[in-house]
Amino acid sequence: MTLPAPHLLNDGSQLPAIGFGTYPLTGSEGADAVSSALEIGYRLIDTAVNYGNEDVVGRAIAASDVPRSEIVVTTKLPGRDHGYDETLRSFEASAEALGLETIDLYLIHWPNPSVGKFAESWKAMVQLQKDHRVRSIGVSNFTEAFLERLGAETGVLPAVNQIEVHPYFPQDALVEYHREHGILTEAWSPLGKRAAPYQEQVIADIANAHGITPTQAVLRWHVQRGIVPLPKSANPERQRSNFEMPGDDLTVDEIAAITALGKPDGRLFGGDPNTHEEM
Repeated sequence: MTLPAPHLLNDGSQLPAIGFGTYPLTGSEGADAVSSALEIGYRLIDTAVNYGNEDVVGRAIAASDVPRSEIVVTTKLPGRDHGYDETLRSFEASAEALGLETIDLYLIHWPNPSVGKFAESWKAMVQLQKDHRVRSIGVSNFTEAFLERLGAETGVLPAVNQIEVHPYFPQDALVEYHREHGILTEAWSPLGKRAAPYQEQVIADIANAHGITPTQAVLRWHVQRGIVPLPKSANPERQRSNFEMPGDDLTVDEIAAITALGKPDGRLFGGDPNTHEEM
């Protein structure tokens, strides 16, 4: 198995081509899952304050034989902590929970536009990066308009925007906007969760043609679009299957066929960043 090369971010840091999502893994199950993922080869571990598992992720990383320098740890600022000073305090709480002095990738979890403080939080994150407490800064669930506001107010665009992307919601326009502006796309729920688009016949046919599983075909679809998928599983066998990349690329037509499964609004829930808010 040969993994794709890491992505070079707009700040000069690197991000692995596939990551491990940890929601909603908690307790001993969560610790075992993160430990297993690291043993299999995952080097990008994604958590958040609102996942309630930063401490579990931190303990698993501390107990791992994998050098800390090889692991990219991501966590996210919750909506209730938006604001400049609030963001700084929230960061310190996350760092303590994770048991880390430096966090590799720090994201604003949701823009929460009715609160109207995400730009103030972004300014605090820019300062955290200048102070070398954070290696890279980014956002999650931001639209073009919200991204442009960050750039206009600070001159600094996110290195990453983590958004909902799966075959039923491919987000072509936003992914292309990211590409044009040097922002890397990460995909949460890359396999579509309960919607299970990997069960579509077109995906099964593509998987059969390449001798891989349907979930591997979907993950390869993400990777070849330049997206970093963040699959989650507590099952080591499934973790390993998700991590493996097939030896040959999908064709342009195959990628287009999977993308064509997209629906006008294929979101898993009402997670429109213009209206959905998470505190």
